Amino acid sequence: QVQLVESGGGLVQAGGSLRLSCAASGSIFRFNAMGWYRQAPGKQRELVAVIIGLGGTHYPDSVKGRFTISRDNAKNTLYLQMNTLKPEDTAVYYCHVEGSGFWGQGTQVTVSS
Repeated sequence: QVQLVESGGGLVQAGGSLRLSCAASGSIFRFNAMGWYRQAPGKQRELVAVIIGLGGTHYPDSVKGRFTISRDNAKNTLYLQMNTLKPEDTAVYYCHVEGSGFWGQGTQVTVSS
């Protein structure tokens, strides 16, 4: 069992930046892949970024070039750096251990135009 706690969300103007953090209650070194997802009102949860192994990453086209996922195994923390934010990035953001049922509680990101 592992608990994931996201932080770093908030209200930002379009073009701004935020860095989300996901702190795990235990070692994340054992998890091969971790990801960030988001869910906007009335929409399905969607993948935002995934990191695999020592640093392989994947992003959907909607965030590619603007978002960067990283992990610090020593601090048991997953990060999502979000730059050049757009109003359509507004959503609740969740971290997830791929292939498991472990999800965080989410952190709200609101981008104003």
